Amino acid sequence: MQAVSRDRDRLISRGVDGRRSIELVALLVGVVFLFPLGYLVWGTASLGGDVWEQVTSRATLVPLRNSLLIATTTSAMCGLVGTALAWLTTRTALPGRRVWATVLPLPLVIPSFVGATALLAAFGRGGLVPAIPRLQGFWGAFIVLTLLSYPYVYLPVAARLATTVPDLEEAALILDGNSWRTFRRVIYPQIRASLAGGVLLVFLYVLSDFGAVTLLRYDAITRAIFSARLADRAASLTLGLVLALLALVVAASDRAFARPPSGVPATHATQVRYGLGRGRWPAFALVAAVVSAGFAAPLAVFVTWVLRGSTTVGVGYSGLGDDLGFLAGPLVNSAWIAVVAAVAAVIVVLPVAYVSARKRHPIASWSAAFVASVFALPGLVVALALVFWAVQAPQALAGLYQTFPLLVLAYVLHFGAQSMAATRAAVEDLPVELEEVARTLGARPLRRFVTIEAPLIAPGLIAGGGLVLLSVLKELPATLLLAPIGFQTLATKIWGAAEDGFFAEVGITSLVLVGLSWVLTWLFVLRRRN
Repeated sequence: MQAVSRDRDRLISRGVDGRRSIELVALLVGVVFLFPLGYLVWGTASLGGDVWEQVTSRATLVPLRNSLLIATTTSAMCGLVGTALAWLTTRTALPGRRVWATVLPLPLVIPSFVGATALLAAFGRGGLVPAIPRLQGFWGAFIVLTLLSYPYVYLPVAARLATTVPDLEEAALILDGNSWRTFRRVIYPQIRASLAGGVLLVFLYVLSDFGAVTLLRYDAITRAIFSARLADRAASLTLGLVLALLALVVAASDRAFARPPSGVPATHATQVRYGLGRGRWPAFALVAAVVSAGFAAPLAVFVTWVLRGSTTVGVGYSGLGDDLGFLAGPLVNSAWIAVVAAVAAVIVVLPVAYVSARKRHPIASWSAAFVASVFALPGLVVALALVFWAVQAPQALAGLYQTFPLLVLAYVLHFGAQSMAATRAAVEDLPVELEEVARTLGARPLRRFVTIEAPLIAPGLIAGGGLVLLSVLKELPATLLLAPIGFQTLATKIWGAAEDGFFAEVGITSLVLVGLSWVLTWLFVLRRRN
């Protein structure tokens, strides 16, 4: 009996030591994600000015109110659209569902300023469809941001729907026979964490958007930040700090008021398929309408720009028939840096996602909030923060500026929340009993994770990595400021061509970017699911 007691105490001690180690790692990761907030605090304090007067002025409160309005409405709509599309493409007999599943995530790769430009070029006087009036202001921004952001919900929810427990559904259908009640009582509790994580990502992303709201003349707080960055740098930093603190409060509140996880494990068993009956073709029309508006319409604009060519003298690409060799380098650069950043983000935020899903400890909650809050900051603020800290770094680290490690760190800081949301949702649905049984059998934490937990949360890891991958492909500010000299991506080529008015080059580069996104998304995210 004494020997058994000693073995049990040793196993418990190992488990406690393992938890403490991962909590320490999660805390260190959370501190790293505070770099942008630290930069804003330092800048606001060092430049002086009346912070309270700036925060409470009409010039701040009106854009802040507008940002909250567009973020709330867009995230709610993306929650509905993303969940519906995930359900239709993963669990029903939707015609062409496998094709739709590969196309639906692609609007995420279209930069918001390109999507807004395409909307302005498509409708209204002089547009491709002049009969439809051009939308600007709130409704224009709402439509563009919804069409470009719903994949933040679609991908993690679709990943979870592919791993729910079919036995529970089959039993509910046999006992009740009502598909809607089965979804509400059995399926929704299992996808709730993934849905909440995706909605939070949309909310934070919309708060950080600058391109769409500016081009569509919607007065958001990001526009105020960028407008003041030259004339009143102190005001710009103060507004950035307000945005960062707001994101931190939202992220922390999300954890505080989150409902408990379902406790239903993920499984790789064959899922239940639902017939659509008379709703088969209306469902098909719904998916086709979303794809047409969010993907096909911008694509049509890009193709039109290529066919029309450019009338600007001196452009390297002027239309069909021209050599596309100038895109080879940016294409390769975009592909490998996006994959590296996606893998790095999954690895870096995994401890935070694991600890915050398993424990209600303040360290876990705040580390997760720190990671999530950075996603609401404009990419330029994140890039400037890293430039500041790289300049302030000790002499031994002085050479970090404009290197690939610093560029990847910028991507991880800015988009780590995307990976964390999907991973945490997957971890929350792991039964605690698995951990307890493995610990009783003597499995160390690392072995337990690799052999038991990692295979079960793999769909969540892949979905989170896919979100990061697509976001890195279109990322612009960090790449412009932190990339090594001469390193170009497809996004930077699009930006340069758009600034110069070379719309044929914008069109062909955007088409190549979408094609690359489709290949990488299918290869790394969707291939195992279909």
